[in-house]
Amino acid sequence: MWTAFMWGGISASAVVIGALAALFLKIPKRVIGWIMAFGTGTLIGAATFELLGDALNDGGIIPTAIGFTAGAVVYTLFDLLVSAKGGAGRKRSAKSGDSNQSGLGIFAGTVMDAIPESIMLGASLLAGNGVSVVLVVSIFVSNIPEGLSSTVGLLGKYSRGKIILMWLSVLLISAIAALGGYLFLEQLPEEMGAAIGAFAGGGIIAMICSTMMPEAFEEGGPIVGLIASMGLLVSLLLDL
Repeated sequence: MWTAFMWGGISASAVVIGALAALFLKIPKRVIGWIMAFGTGTLIGAATFELLGDALNDGGIIPTAIGFTAGAVVYTLFDLLVSAKGGAGRKRSAKSGDSNQSGLGIFAGTVMDAIPESIMLGASLLAGNGVSVVLVVSIFVSNIPEGLSSTVGLLGKYSRGKIILMWLSVLLISAIAALGGYLFLEQLPEEMGAAIGAFAGGGIIAMICSTMMPEAFEEGGPIVGLIASMGLLVSLLLDL
């Protein structure tokens, strides 16, 4: 049980690492875009090979399709709400003073992005084969540029100490979500667990397309397509 909590915290610690890098190092935006692109590829692989693949095997096509569609719809609705409250640029490296971004909106959006990933990370332990390496690596890699970009967006509104405290709270929330995923999904029948796994996969894919991919291309240029492809390949190799 506490293993799920630990891995949720470890994967989310990359947000803090990215935040510290943004606060104390000068990292070119192009490099942030490249890291974001690689994380995009690994997350697509994790959502496909781990979440959707397992959901299809355990529950069949109907629960998988319903869960996946519901996850994408629910994430999109929350994304629209958070964006309207000032969180549209949570993965963008523009400073909050340069746009209509809200610090609380950026924070809320980051939490919204982290929860489905962490839930399924905790649930991956239920198979009895240890944590899913694909999910851990994918979430960790994608969280680094999120911490980088979001922190730059917060610098105009909050002190360094408060920004670090915000990301530490994201780490704690992610760890709790991973623990909750382990405890909650353990009690469900296979079909329901498959639908929830597909739900998380739909949310993750919607998040990638609406936030990570635009930022990666905007900052990294056309080469991000190749980098994302390599991230997907790494995800496939880790799943073997």
